[in-house]
Amino acid sequence: MARGFSKVIITGNLTRDPELRTTPNGNTVCSFSVAVNRSFKDANGNTQDSVSFLDCSAWGRGAEIINQYARKGSGILVSGRLEQRSWEDKTTGQKRSKVEIVVEDFNFLGGIDREGASKDYSGEANNAASDAAAAGPEEVADVAPDDIPEEIEMSEIPF
Repeated sequence: MARGFSKVIITGNLTRDPELRTTPNGNTVCSFSVAVNRSFKDANGNTQDSVSFLDCSAWGRGAEIINQYARKGSGILVSGRLEQRSWEDKTTGQKRSKVEIVVEDFNFLGGIDREGASKDYSGEANNAASDAAAAGPEEVADVAPDDIPEEIEMSEIPF
């Protein structure tokens, strides 16, 4: 029997401020929703826009960082796995279920905040990927295909 595999990578904007809570066991969890936009051409050749709203949950230190630095409208890249939860609605007694992304890794996508200043994600939230995204395309060097070596000796890789 084949073993299952679940991996999701999305990029979009938070639809609301993140919500941080602590479970009875003392674990920290942050819930947020990401809007993912897509454009496509319909059968008549007209450009159509579509948006998906995807619920996400992050745990532990990642949850705390997202809650501290992200706000409604913030850009984020999330990778994780899909997980389905089921429960019974206490008011109606109906069975309910939901599929959400359990965040395993994330990067903030920088930009300009509402006051016009650059966003500063410091400390653990700052990493090379978010720096490159915040810099903008004009500040990120292009790599020509000729610059990529065909073979790399293991001794050439700095560890």
